[in-house]
Amino acid sequence: MARNRNWSPGRLAKVRRLVRSLYNVVREMNDEFSDDGRKFTPDGHMVGSLGEVVAAYAFDLELLPVGTPVHDAKSPEGKLVQIKLTGGKSGIGLTGKPEHLVVLQLKGNRRFEVVYNGPGAAVWKKRGNKQKNGQWRITLRTLRKLDAKANVRVRQVRDFP
Repeated sequence: MARNRNWSPGRLAKVRRLVRSLYNVVREMNDEFSDDGRKFTPDGHMVGSLGEVVAAYAFDLELLPVGTPVHDAKSPEGKLVQIKLTGGKSGIGLTGKPEHLVVLQLKGNRRFEVVYNGPGAAVWKKRGNKQKNGQWRITLRTLRKLDAKANVRVRQVRDFP
């Protein structure tokens, strides 16, 4: 697969507009149904895919085929990378030990922030117990502490869209 070098200014502007639109719809749905106790959150495959394309752009990663176990991309140096994106404030789930892990958080539905960028082994050691869904949880707080100590990173080459 080719690296993500086809990010023209027009494509980047379109992605920014679409992400803003997506989160505006979520906000409007939450406002509309707040009295009914309904909460709308973009999650699952959509957020995972969004995280993968944003990280591929920002870190110049080559995305692996969909369904590749544990890893989502390969770095220019050949590292296998798992990518996680959350809009939440608690943590993420892991299904296996990645070689390298990049965790992003969407803050205020407006900007992406790196929570962790480092070796997967360090995170795997600190994971919680296996959950009923088959994933191991780790908190964003723990990830931030581990990030401060990470000595190997995938280099970010572009600002987030």
